[in-house]
Amino acid sequence: MSFSETIALGALAGFTIFLGLPFARLELLANRGRVALAMFAVGVLAFLFADVLAQAFSIVEHAVDRARDGTSGLGRPIAMALMLGGGFALGSAGLAALERRIRPRGTVRPPVAGGSGEAAAVQLGHAEQVAHEAAAARARALRTAMTIAAAIGMHNFAEGLAIGVSAHAGQISLATVLIIGFALHNATEGFGIVGPLGPVKPSWRWLICAGLVGGGPTFLGSLVGYRVTSTSLELAFYAVSAGAILYVIGEVWNAMRRYGHRELGLCLLAAGFFVGVVTDLVVVYGGA
Repeated sequence: MSFSETIALGALAGFTIFLGLPFARLELLANRGRVALAMFAVGVLAFLFADVLAQAFSIVEHAVDRARDGTSGLGRPIAMALMLGGGFALGSAGLAALERRIRPRGTVRPPVAGGSGEAAAVQLGHAEQVAHEAAAARARALRTAMTIAAAIGMHNFAEGLAIGVSAHAGQISLATVLIIGFALHNATEGFGIVGPLGPVKPSWRWLICAGLVGGGPTFLGSLVGYRVTSTSLELAFYAVSAGAILYVIGEVWNAMRRYGHRELGLCLLAAGFFVGVVTDLVVVYGGA
C-alpha cells in the first residue's frame, strides 16, 4: 500500500467521527433524550478507557517480558511504567487543574435593595446574573465536550499509528481491516463528544473544529506510523488519553445526575459499551 493510499484511507477512518456530530444540532430532545444520548456516550467512553488501558499495559508488559528473558535491561520497563503512570496523571489530574484555572471565577451579584427606586436595578442585576450563569454553563459544556474530543483524538492518533505501521510493512489485508474497523469505531465516537452537551446547541463551526480535533489525529497517526515506528510515542498517547477519558467520564456523569432517569441512563451506558465492543471486534477479527 502506497504512502498516498495510506493517508487517504487513514483520513477516511478518522473522519467518520463526523457522522455522529450533527445530533448536537437537534432541538427535539427532552431531558430523557439528553440523558440517553449522554449516557450512551459515557458507555462508548468507558469502552475506550478499558481498551486504551489494555493497549498501554500490553506495551509495558512486553517490555517486562523482554527484561525477564534477558533481551533487554530493567531500565526500559521501569521507564515505560513511569511513562504510563505519569501520562495517566497528566491526562486526569492535569486536565482537572487546567479546567479549574480557566473556569470563570465568581458570579455577578445583584445589588442590595434599598428602596423603590432601586427595584429596577435589582431586577436588572438579577437578569444579568442569570444571563452570566447561563453563558458560563454553556461555556463549561462546550469546554467539556472539546476535552472529550481531544482525549478521543489522542486515542485515535495511536490507532492511526497502527494503520501506518501495518501499511508500511506491506500487511495490506491487516491495514484494510484496521481502517474499516476504526472507521466504524470512530463513527460512534461522535456521540461521545456531543452527548454531554445537553441542551447546548453548538455552532457548525464548533462541530467542525471538534471533528477535526477528535478525528484528524487518525489521519496524522497513519502519516507518522508509515514513516516512524515508536512504541514509546504510542504508549505516551495511550496513557494521556486514558487519564483524560476517565476525567471526562466523571464530568459527564456528574452533569447528568441532576436530570434523573437513572435506570434509563444505565441501560444506555451498557448499550454504548456494547456498541464499542462490537465495532472493536472487527479489528480483532482481522488479527490486529
